[in-house]
Amino acid sequence: MSEHLPLLVEIGTEELPPKALPELAQAFYDGILKALAARRIALPDVPGDLPARPLYSPRRLAVYLPAVSTQQPVQHSEVLGPYTNVGLDGSGNPTPALLGFAQKNGLEWQQLERVTDAKGMRFVARSNRPGARTLDLLAEIVNEAVKGLPIPKPMRWGSRETGFVRPMHWLVILLGRDVAPGEVLGFKADRMSRGHRFHHAKPVWLNDANEYLEALRAAYVLADPRERRDRVRAEINAAAREAGGSARVPAELLEEVNCLVEWPKAILCSFEPGFLRVPQEALISTMESNQKFFPVLDAEGRLSEKFIGIANLESKDPAQIRQGYERVIRPRFADAQFFYDEDLKQGLAGMAAGLATVTYQQKLGSYSHKTVRVTVLAEAIAEKLGLDVAMAHSAASLAKADLQSRMVGEFPELQGIAGRYYAAAAGQPSEVAQAIDEAYQPRFAGDAIAPSPLGRVLAIAERLDTLAGGFAAGLKPTGNKDPFALRRSALGLARTLIEGGLELDTRDLLVAARSGVLDSMVMVDLRSKQKAAEEAVSHGVKVQGDGAVGAGVMNAAEIEELQDFITERLRGYYADQGVPGTQFDAVADVRPESLLDFDRRLKAIAEFVRLREASSLAAANKRIRNLLKKVEGDIPSEVDASRLSDPAELRLHGELVTALADTDPLLAQRDYVGTLKRLAQLQLPVDAFFRDVMVMADDPAVRDNRLALLKQIADRFATVAAVEQLSTT
Repeated sequence: MSEHLPLLVEIGTEELPPKALPELAQAFYDGILKALAARRIALPDVPGDLPARPLYSPRRLAVYLPAVSTQQPVQHSEVLGPYTNVGLDGSGNPTPALLGFAQKNGLEWQQLERVTDAKGMRFVARSNRPGARTLDLLAEIVNEAVKGLPIPKPMRWGSRETGFVRPMHWLVILLGRDVAPGEVLGFKADRMSRGHRFHHAKPVWLNDANEYLEALRAAYVLADPRERRDRVRAEINAAAREAGGSARVPAELLEEVNCLVEWPKAILCSFEPGFLRVPQEALISTMESNQKFFPVLDAEGRLSEKFIGIANLESKDPAQIRQGYERVIRPRFADAQFFYDEDLKQGLAGMAAGLATVTYQQKLGSYSHKTVRVTVLAEAIAEKLGLDVAMAHSAASLAKADLQSRMVGEFPELQGIAGRYYAAAAGQPSEVAQAIDEAYQPRFAGDAIAPSPLGRVLAIAERLDTLAGGFAAGLKPTGNKDPFALRRSALGLARTLIEGGLELDTRDLLVAARSGVLDSMVMVDLRSKQKAAEEAVSHGVKVQGDGAVGAGVMNAAEIEELQDFITERLRGYYADQGVPGTQFDAVADVRPESLLDFDRRLKAIAEFVRLREASSLAAANKRIRNLLKKVEGDIPSEVDASRLSDPAELRLHGELVTALADTDPLLAQRDYVGTLKRLAQLQLPVDAFFRDVMVMADDPAVRDNRLALLKQIADRFATVAAVEQLSTT
């Protein structure tokens, strides 16, 4: 019986790229497990506080497994040989082919076994051999895992032909107390790790794989990323409490800093309070993105003059580190302050005027053209929603102005945010200033939609123009290419309409947006031709015609394509909420006028499928639709009660008439849940009808009358959704 021992593999390197480090460590861990499994080396479950996991720090990739079998199991092999008619001659003696096969497999030909398959009987060489020692296979296993790492551009150093993500300095492979024989990337395995570059600049002797974390901790290295992350967070929180505030700790920044340090120590720093008049988002962006510092917020959530840096050592003179952190951040803050002051001098209106010189897209014109289109849409949407049209005009006409600001030029992520500050400084109402910022929401997956009504108007108008313009200019997404982020715009538009509770006709919105885009494209094209003509004349070339172009043509198919594109973006949105695809398709099939109405119907379907009658009615509707598809000619719109004779069809007609009358007011109120619950009461008469009545009767008049009855049922269900899509039969 094989024993088991803990396994430690550590590759020591120069500082690894922090953003790629977690992925590299996980891939290394997965590669080791895969290579062990391929060799049928077991990993027994053992109790203990050290689970199997990837370990890493800036200077090391490591894998710890608490229990690995010390030997492979017995290796069984089976090699198929020649068929008996080839392996034996007419006298039953072995042929050269059979003798060669036996010799190749280390057996006498008489030791070969025989098996029968579809083609007949053949010889087979079966053998069992003891499994290899795991220790002897470990270098091979590690090499295999290294080759599988996601390293797009391996580095080479010295005279080596092989490369790695960073130059390598040491290798540890321990199975229990034993060092594995062999090499990886030219380094012989050893039991010597290394400690902190400054606190413990000497080798760390490892007696046993289980000593790894403790031995490195004594050498000022926290090799467990979870322990190190907790230490970083605790250090930040302690420093923030000392400053009398709370730290802003984005998860991405915390993880990146965790991959930059081996022995984290927080340093509380400060900057001149005068910088706080600069938009705090610019200061926060500088601290987090450029310097990997953590801002400290006051009790009201505003940025304070304190910030926290994480040093990779425990200094005897932390004041020196503090001064260095404060010195490096000061010029960046000074730049931000300069940009802000210069932008205030120019003013938002001046920035807006400059948009005419910035091309949005060649066929769609400048950002000034886009601003005009978005403004027209915003005014129309505001009017439909009963909002202040003048405010919508002001907000939309200034929404893109900050693209001309120096602040956004330096900090692109502040689009809209900078505009909010500049609008407020210009004396615009707070609703307008806020809407300029909110127009970009949701900015990323999981972000909230614009919170204010005016912000939602701008968010909708902006995305409508982007979608209509992108499709008109031939920029539809293909595969993973989506240069204008049209998929994101479509989802943001849909979420704003649904989560904002806005009852707006999707088709009407798209018609208005596409109409504005086509008019704009005509003007851009005309201007382009006029400019070309002027240049030709200046060069003495005669120009014929006036260069005029016709108005853009808009057809229903293009609007439907846009509408379907937006709807399809909702498939994943609802799937994340646990909505099955069949329910989504049932609603999408009836093409609701508004996306808010789409959402209502989807929630009604979720209620409907819980009813015991749902499955039977879905199957019945599917059967009805299949029957109607086969019918040639028109089906009467009304049922002739005088032609009803069978008790089952008489009962169904009577109950349907009542159900239609009951659901008319429910549909008027868009009470789809109530409508479907009432229609669910038709299940028994519908089942009886299909059981007792021959729909396709010989008499054409009777047949058409019965089809008309069924059509009324299907049409009434279709006022909510295509419930036949829910049928599994």
